[in-house]
Formats: sequence, C-alpha cells, structure tokens
Amino acid sequence: MEFIEGLEGIVVARSRMCSIDGQKGVLVYGGYDIRDLAAHANYEETAYLLLHGELPTKEQFDDFNGRLLKARLERHDEIAATVDLCVKQGAAPMEMLRTVVSADAFHEPKKTDNSTEENLEKAVGLIARIPVMIARYVRVRAGQAPVAPDPSLSHAANFLFMLTGEPASERTLRTLDVALVLHADHEMNASTFAARVIASTLSDMHSAMVGAIGALKGPLHGGANEQVVRLLQEVGSLDKVDEVIRAKLANKDLIMGFGHRVYKTYDPRALILKEMARDLATEHDTEWFAMSERIEELVVSDKGLYPNVDFYSASTYHYMGIPTDVFTPIFAMSRIAGWAAHVVEQHAGNRLIRPSSEYIGPGPRSYVAIGQR
Repeated sequence: MEFIEGLEGIVVARSRMCSIDGQKGVLVYGGYDIRDLAAHANYEETAYLLLHGELPTKEQFDDFNGRLLKARLERHDEIAATVDLCVKQGAAPMEMLRTVVSADAFHEPKKTDNSTEENLEKAVGLIARIPVMIARYVRVRAGQAPVAPDPSLSHAANFLFMLTGEPASERTLRTLDVALVLHADHEMNASTFAARVIASTLSDMHSAMVGAIGALKGPLHGGANEQVVRLLQEVGSLDKVDEVIRAKLANKDLIMGFGHRVYKTYDPRALILKEMARDLATEHDTEWFAMSERIEELVVSDKGLYPNVDFYSASTYHYMGIPTDVFTPIFAMSRIAGWAAHVVEQHAGNRLIRPSSEYIGPGPRSYVAIGQR
C-alpha cells in the first residue's frame, strides 16, 4: 500500500452531493453550478437540495420551510440554559457551539435511530437551531438582551434579526443568504470527512456534527477567515500593504486565505464573495476592500496562489458588522446542511471507514525487565 500524506488525491467515498473541478475552478451541488445557485437560490432551497438530491417544488419548499420554522422555536429554554452557561464559563464561540450542539442531543427522542427518515428530521432541527444558538451567544456575551426567533422571517433574515435586534437591509440580507449558499458543502473537506468517519461507526447524527465542528474549529480549516481579518488589522492601511505583505512573502510566512488543496485556479466562491465585499464597501469602508484587493495582487504575483473562500468572506462579514470570532460559527451554520447530508448518505450505505497506516517504528525486539533497562 502506498502512503499518501494528507490523503491528497485519495477517493474515500462516492457521493451525489458535490463536485469540484479544481483545474477549471468549478463547484457544483447536485448538478447545479454554484454561480447559478448563488444568483437565484436561497439557503433553504440549497439545504433541501443537499439533503434530498433535488431542488424543492413550491409545495416541498413550503413544507420544508415550515419544519425549519417550527424547529427554530423548539427547545428554547434548554438552548438558553446551555448557551448562558457557556458564556458564564468564558467559552469561545466554537467551544460554545460544540457544547450546545452536543447538549441538543439530550432532548432528541430518537437519538440512536440512524434511519434516513430520522436523520433528515434531526438535520432539519440542527439547521434551524444552530443560528439561534449563535445569535443568543453573541448577545448574552455582549451584555445585551437575547432576541426571540421570528417565525415569519427567512433563515438568514431571522439570524440577522436575532443578532442585531433590527431588521436587516435587503443588501445585507441577500449577502448573508448567498454566503450561506456558498459555504453549504464542499466535497470531502476535513470536517465533512470527520463527520463521515464518525457516522461510519454507526454513531448518531449529533455526534458526527460535534466532530465536524471540532474539525472546522482549526485555523487551517474554518478558522482561516478569522486569521484574514487579523492580517488586515495588522496591515492597518492601504499605504502599508506592500511593506507588510512583501516582508511576509520574503520571510515565507503563511498568508491565510490563499491557496487550496483542490483549486489550482480562482475558487469560484471567492469570486462571488469578492464582488459582494466590493458592493458592501461602497456603503462602509472602501479602504478595507482596497487593502484586500492589493494583498491579492501581491500574493498572486509572487506565489501564484489565488484567494480561497476565506479571504473575501472575511471582508464580507466584517462589513456586515459580525464579530470576527463569530465568522467560523457562521461557517458551521451554513455547512451543517452539507455535513448532515453526508451523514445521511453514509448511514444509508455504510461501511466502517478504517484506513491503514505505514509503520516506521523500531524493528522487532524483545521485552527487557524494568530493572535491566
């Protein structure tokens, strides 16, 4: 057996969910180009597509949306108690999310039932309630009164309302909705693989989601967009971009938000996010976007690396006024649809995922008594 570091290029599953052409910069969900979905679909439709394999009819959409709205209002007291405890203990945002999602399983009546029907029901509940968890955490941590969910609002609109206490502008709402569509799935990334490995043991949906959240938490995965903001804060102004970035390039420092294991050209999600960030900049701070664009020019010219989804999502969320350390939980809020769909798929045709490792330790040797070592 050949050792492949990081499993690069190894096919570990067959899936109907997502296809990537890294050479051409093409991302497809269930046969639909991401550019088409970003232009026309909302997050609820996209989640349905990932879970069921087809875009919903009007009747199917109304039913699915109604189930999301109902689930959004469930377990309010239980979620509030766990979120508030996390805030009291000083939990970081992804620590909170990992904990509250795990605690959500306490109240799941059929938690060990891995049938497709029950898994889809659990998926709907988690998609609906994770935004509630995040919004409450942000407000309680800031000393603000929590805002109750509004069943009349869409998925993205309700989250922004619970986060700020005010209705979002159409531009901000559409921007978040598109960002959620863009992040909903991305083939066999680290967090999705973690979820499928856990599911392959016939563990439950919530356990797989907690494992995926743990993987997403890392700075080389979901946490990268937070590092992009810190880079922009370090640079500080447009006139310092060249000095700071050229020094980092000369030192061979890692510039977060650039390069991708799969894409060898521009990440199509980054192109869409770049235009949304440019649009938001016109009503906020144009220098922040100008800094981002100049950093891109320098890194592409020097290293031939293109922005990935994290680079311009950082600017986009920054312009929306979202706290930097909440970027990754919002990533999870979107990706929960893809993770759950992969768990449904894994359970439906399961085989335990159990790869091998190449032994590089000492050769054969005999036990020596402890007094003679």
